[in-house]
Amino acid sequence: MNISDIVKIVANKENFTTIRHYIEFCKSFLEFVVNGLQATIISQNENHYRFFQYKTDGYFNITRPINSQLMYTAEHIFKIENEFPIILKEMKDASHDDTSREIIKRSIYTIQQSVGASLDALPAGQSNIARKISGDLFERFIQVLINEIGVKCESGTIQVPVYIDKEFQFNMSYQHDLLIYKNSELKVIGSVKTSSKDRIDKVFMDKFLYCKLTNTALPHIAIFLNDVQRKNGRSEHKYGVNATFLPGHFKVYTVKLNPLDGVYYCDIRPNMITDELLKKHIKTIDYFFTDDIWRLIR
Repeated sequence: MNISDIVKIVANKENFTTIRHYIEFCKSFLEFVVNGLQATIISQNENHYRFFQYKTDGYFNITRPINSQLMYTAEHIFKIENEFPIILKEMKDASHDDTSREIIKRSIYTIQQSVGASLDALPAGQSNIARKISGDLFERFIQVLINEIGVKCESGTIQVPVYIDKEFQFNMSYQHDLLIYKNSELKVIGSVKTSSKDRIDKVFMDKFLYCKLTNTALPHIAIFLNDVQRKNGRSEHKYGVNATFLPGHFKVYTVKLNPLDGVYYCDIRPNMITDELLKKHIKTIDYFFTDDIWRLIR
């Protein structure tokens, strides 16, 4: 399978409706990467990041940053294909050691980056389309995973009634990526984005407005893939990475507006581990599936 074949699959979102669809696509992409690339470029500043460059059928495009410490290679596809689904099925009742947590985190990252990196092979004029498809498929992927562990999850619109002096005035519509239920009762609202860039403000405001209008404290969470983007170096074919996370904004909204009830990353940034306030509120994505979702839906 060449990159043109892979792009045809990933460009049609109807090809991704089950966990098996995502896994099979990831397998095809990882097998292609073994011998199908023009080059693999090492980031100039954070050296564990890589960029794949495609050949002529991928317009010699260069992909988004890939974290080599998280991205599985073809020789480890059995972890995604065999071990990851078993962990998902046993998620609620099993105890999870560091090995299973690593498989959860790396499998989700590898599958989604296979999707995103494949879309980077589209012509330059279709970069906005690529971003839209990648974001939509990540949102659907997280929904599929949550349903796979036995928790009802969907996306949709909520009608929030607005009252003035205890009299109903109108409904306000809210579109959400994740609506998580237990026994038909809405328990958690979630946002799923590939990056927090240009979106972090809305996530906090959504919680503030929803809880204010409904006079409730319904948990709101956010799931992000990563917060890095490619930056051009001073010379041709030399690239690095820039962080897109805004710690100042996150801290202000957390302290002065309202903290979110969970923020999760596949590819967590170093300051999210070392900064006292950030590490209190941000975790790697495995914690959402192994621990926090069960607490939130109790």
